[in-house]
Amino acid sequence: MNLAWISLAALILAITLSMVTSVNVGVVSLAMAWIVGVYMGGMPVAKVISAFPIDLLINLVGITLLFGMANNNGTLGRIAARAVRACKGSAGVIPIMFFIIAVTLSSIGPGNIATTAILAPMAMAIAFRAEIPPFLMALMVGNGAQAGALSRFAPTGIIVNKSMEAIGLGGHETQTYLNNLLAHAVVTFTAYLIFGGWKLFTRRKPAAAGIAQSDQAGARAIDPVVDVEPFQSAHWLTLAVLATLVISVIQFQAHVGMAALTGAAFLSLLRAADEKDAIRKMPWNVILMVCGVTVLIGVLSAQRGMDLFTELLATIATPGTVTFMIALVTGAVSVYSSTSGVVLPAFLPTVPGLAERLGVEPLSIAASMYVGGHLVDLSPLSTIGALCIAALPTEGDAKKLFNQLLWWGLSMMVVGAVICWVLF
Repeated sequence: MNLAWISLAALILAITLSMVTSVNVGVVSLAMAWIVGVYMGGMPVAKVISAFPIDLLINLVGITLLFGMANNNGTLGRIAARAVRACKGSAGVIPIMFFIIAVTLSSIGPGNIATTAILAPMAMAIAFRAEIPPFLMALMVGNGAQAGALSRFAPTGIIVNKSMEAIGLGGHETQTYLNNLLAHAVVTFTAYLIFGGWKLFTRRKPAAAGIAQSDQAGARAIDPVVDVEPFQSAHWLTLAVLATLVISVIQFQAHVGMAALTGAAFLSLLRAADEKDAIRKMPWNVILMVCGVTVLIGVLSAQRGMDLFTELLATIATPGTVTFMIALVTGAVSVYSSTSGVVLPAFLPTVPGLAERLGVEPLSIAASMYVGGHLVDLSPLSTIGALCIAALPTEGDAKKLFNQLLWWGLSMMVVGAVICWVLF
């Protein structure tokens, strides 16, 4: 029992460090797994190392490499620019279009962080020129990226689906994706209406690009000029590779990571993209974080610390409130910590035990964890919110946007818990 408490203390320490420091928790977790597992628990080193998620690593490396190459050679940017151009200067449509673009890009592979990094600079620049509130645009881009984050092609979706498969809840990839998408769509478009998005439709379109006009209320409408560069052979080839990846995974159940690595190798050999630059820009810190925490979870399970963690979570919930409480707890931790790198790898393994103790459907508990954890991630203390603030033009009020996103993230702890209680 002492070893159970020690291993649980190691996990709690890792979570706490991820909330209050910038240290890579994956490195710390690997060190603690070795010390607790081998020197305190008497586990062979090979057994500790066997918990390292090789399959997950290959999936994350393959997907982030391929879409990093697609971003670096300009393919993803050209797709986004054409979608925005289709809005034809309608201030009301532009934020909605960015939500749709973000969902689509995030879903097909780049994931939430990469999608936000791609779109936020363009979105914030256009918002400033079209007099769209930066907070509103940040919500549409950030939540759009989050809405597509649990696709089977996205890095976070891969992490969640692999974690669920490990606890006997595999085969629910589509439901997982749609649950997250629905929750984010509901809160985003509710916010769009509450924070005045509907008023943007009352503006008249300008007669010519870049010329400001006034409507009856005196508000200006600006047609944001978006540079649309032509597709060249490298971009068409990249699109063909991405389409082949999607088809091979969905129709032929190809291994996501290996298929993505094959596509990346193909683009590299044909010099359609620079793999060296893409490798340098891959999110190695997140990949190491996820893998390290997973190894620590393996030691935790072997020392019965996971059973103890499950019992502690079960004490704060009843069958009628478990989805609310679990979403609230994961949301509270996710405001300050990495949802995909720390929170979900730590909490999802407790699902079977919680479901058994409380007599609740395990899929409902799992959904509350990944939805509750993701809804708060537009906080400026998280990567998504921080990217939106960093993309704000110098003329913008960064402090005001920081405070708005912070209140949004904190409020989503409760709102997300209520949504999970209603839906699941």
